Amino acid sequence: MFGFSKQAVELETGRLFELLSRVGWTVQECAEIAPTTLRIKELAAQQNAVILGHSYQTPEILFGVADYRGDSLGLSRIARDVDADTIVFCGVSFMGETAKILSPNKRVLLPNPDAGCSLSESITGADVRRLRQQHPDATFVCYVNTSAEVKAECDVCCTSANSLAIVEAAPTDHVVFLPDKYMAQNLAKLTTKRITGYDGHCIVHEAFTADQVIKWKRRVPGLKVLVHTESPLEVVVHADLAGGTGDMVNYIRASTDTNFMLVTECGLAGRMKVDFPDKRFVGTCAICPHMKRVDLHRVLQVLEDPRPDQIVEIDATTQQKALRSIERMFDWTERKLDPTRPHSNPGEVTGAP
Repeated sequence: MFGFSKQAVELETGRLFELLSRVGWTVQECAEIAPTTLRIKELAAQQNAVILGHSYQTPEILFGVADYRGDSLGLSRIARDVDADTIVFCGVSFMGETAKILSPNKRVLLPNPDAGCSLSESITGADVRRLRQQHPDATFVCYVNTSAEVKAECDVCCTSANSLAIVEAAPTDHVVFLPDKYMAQNLAKLTTKRITGYDGHCIVHEAFTADQVIKWKRRVPGLKVLVHTESPLEVVVHADLAGGTGDMVNYIRASTDTNFMLVTECGLAGRMKVDFPDKRFVGTCAICPHMKRVDLHRVLQVLEDPRPDQIVEIDATTQQKALRSIERMFDWTERKLDPTRPHSNPGEVTGAP
């Protein structure tokens, strides 16, 4: 298939099996995808393309073809800084937009433009403009999980890692935090500023319950529970760490503990099992149906012959206003008004082996 030699396919199969066997893949399963991963990497090299894989992607994306793995902001910064003509973003639509905001002169491709996000899609630019009329005294902070249009209408962007630092750096005592209602509630417990939230939510993280966490902590002695801050407050209070995917990865990397429960999308646990085979990941997880809409065949197709809807385009005015929101985030967190406060996390990224 694709004209690769038997030896090349066998070598690729061995590389894949070394990694994917840690999450249950067989040699035969690795052999079946080896010609496709070889062809994808061949096309990427010919086009000077870099493939980015969000941590919620499936193992064959993350360890089969991705040049970099990480969270949405970290990967977007890689897209901005890497010497490449084309960026293939294996993630959901707002991630491709964020990469395009930071890299307007690069071609950004989405293997599946139908891969949306319940949180991003819960709010529009028109909603922000309406809220501004209701709260003219507030600083508008939007989570990175938003469309380019929403970022363009807000004062500053944030990530789960630096959201508190951004709220604290806001020039007003009133902050409208968009769109995740649970992150707003979690932030309100940590700041003296008045937080006005919104009714957006992530279908993955709202599925977790405190009861699930409590039961697993009783079952596994010494279990470290890492909870995404898009989760409800009653879940977050039981966390050993509350943050984003990048925070979780960094915590695991630095920890001498063995047993972890990741209260987030299932893909991260799969990635961690490959990256940290000496550690144990237990408990429940939740599938994001949007993230799982990306597969190897779509990555191959978008490199062979991208459709117009797979090429991310943002009008210049929206791009410039959204970029201002993101750049302001970097500026505010780099001020370090108080060295004891949380500071900017530039995004977690790991290169492919």
